[in-house]
Amino acid sequence: MTSLNGAGSNGNHPEEAEMVEYRIRSYRDSDYEEVRDLFSHGMSEYVPGICIHVVTRSWVLLAMACMFMSLLLSSKSLILPVLAVTLLLALGRHILGYFWSLYIDHCLKEDMLDIQQTYMEASGTHFWVAEAEDRVVGTVAAKPSDEDGEELQLKRMSVRKDFRGFGIAKALSREVIGFARQRGYRSVILNTLMVQREAQRMYESVGFQKYKEFVLPTVYGHLVNFTISKYRYDVLPAK
Repeated sequence: MTSLNGAGSNGNHPEEAEMVEYRIRSYRDSDYEEVRDLFSHGMSEYVPGICIHVVTRSWVLLAMACMFMSLLLSSKSLILPVLAVTLLLALGRHILGYFWSLYIDHCLKEDMLDIQQTYMEASGTHFWVAEAEDRVVGTVAAKPSDEDGEELQLKRMSVRKDFRGFGIAKALSREVIGFARQRGYRSVILNTLMVQREAQRMYESVGFQKYKEFVLPTVYGHLVNFTISKYRYDVLPAK
């Protein structure tokens, strides 16, 4: 268990520095609902960013522009094309949100279904929570990488929105790094999505370095340029 004080800026008034007291400790069964709720809400926040990413693809913009002009020329009215584009955007937002919710449900039914068994009982794994004001405000997990047994993978990083900016995510990241160092892992790795720019900056400030970037190898991934960036923190000198 690690006790820490975090300093940061209030989200509404960034010029006013405030303090928040929190502690990082191991996961307990009593945290189950809070942890899953925090994960779900945190992941849901990316829907608007994903929608913007998809809409700003050149082929999507071209398709909408062609539809707009076709309706404008055929109807000789501005109302119909504007309404059509608005409805199309709303439908696209609904579809993307639906598929993203399926991904969240998949995670909740996989490693997040039995957190105790997945992360607290298996060898080389662990799950931490950040606690403040008698509630869970942050989470992070670690498990051996499926690709390299000498690498530890950082997973399930999430911080409650009103507790961001106080260094909690950085402290959770360092907890994983310390865990990796104690157990002799060569490095800590993690994946981020193209819309997780704030998280990427945070990881880079801790010392993680991007070493690979690729488009999700699916038709949908290539269609919307769904990019995944892989980061690494070298705990031990490279061989």
